[in-house]
Amino acid sequence: MLLSVVIPVYNSETTLAPLVDKLQTALAGYSFEVILVNDGSRDRSEQVGEELANRYTNVVFVALRKNFGEFNAVLCGLNHTSGDFAVVIDDDFQNPPEEILKLVQAAQQGNYDVVYSYYASKQHHWFRNLGSDLTNALATYLLKKPKDLYLSSFKLIRREVIDEIRKYTGPYPYIDGLIFRVTRNVGTIEVVHQKRQEGQSNYTLNKLISLFINVLVCYSPLPLRLFTILGLLLFGLGIMAMIGLAITALSGFPVAGWAIILAALFLLTGFLSVFLGVMSEYLGKLFMMQSGLPPYVVKKVVTQSKSGA
Repeated sequence: MLLSVVIPVYNSETTLAPLVDKLQTALAGYSFEVILVNDGSRDRSEQVGEELANRYTNVVFVALRKNFGEFNAVLCGLNHTSGDFAVVIDDDFQNPPEEILKLVQAAQQGNYDVVYSYYASKQHHWFRNLGSDLTNALATYLLKKPKDLYLSSFKLIRREVIDEIRKYTGPYPYIDGLIFRVTRNVGTIEVVHQKRQEGQSNYTLNKLISLFINVLVCYSPLPLRLFTILGLLLFGLGIMAMIGLAITALSGFPVAGWAIILAALFLLTGFLSVFLGVMSEYLGKLFMMQSGLPPYVVKKVVTQSKSGA
């Protein structure tokens, strides 16, 4: 069995080398490879990654041309794996490398396609915890994931699922969304979670908003359909109001002008909302199919056997 360890790298020049060194010790009994993907870091992470790839025969370093985002970097890493399983782990040492073995054992014992980690006590900043909770709640309704499943970034994915995820070529990959498009055979295992050793989290408000919008818009037509349903409700209210006004007028009772205007607005707004909702369904799908934007652009790949773009 070959195990692949995918590490998205961003501004981690101080933790990257110790993490890779620790992996060499923690996984000494396994055949494994380490895929480092530098996501446009602004520090010396690229130089450190190259040095590690030249030092270890089982380390592959991939540099992206700019910062594409964590999920894009993970997708790039998965595209460079060859293992039977791939474990995605952050570069900040909050997940001890030894805990990888727990995910491997859980996958083998339960024959799971994917194993997510969860923590008895999360050591993230409160803002990142808030973002994770919001994203998990959204994914529960849009992706139909189990409510008690925590979508941790520290997870294991089986080769068959990786091969399906790699087929995605759009600009907005959401790894958990792609996973739940492929399989529901998912397990969980509790692991240790440590405080961040160096620096500060790169999880910002902009990234939280971007992730929230990507999950909401790119992985479910639900928002469009909600507006379509709202339009149908308004249209129905407008029709009922017009019928009521007509009955009132035929009965000889006076009809207020504002009531007619309000009913007409319901009809018009409802019709337009339904029309825009249907058009948005078509345009949204066409855009996603025809955008042609790549999920990432590779600058270079460095290993002991090769080096190039």
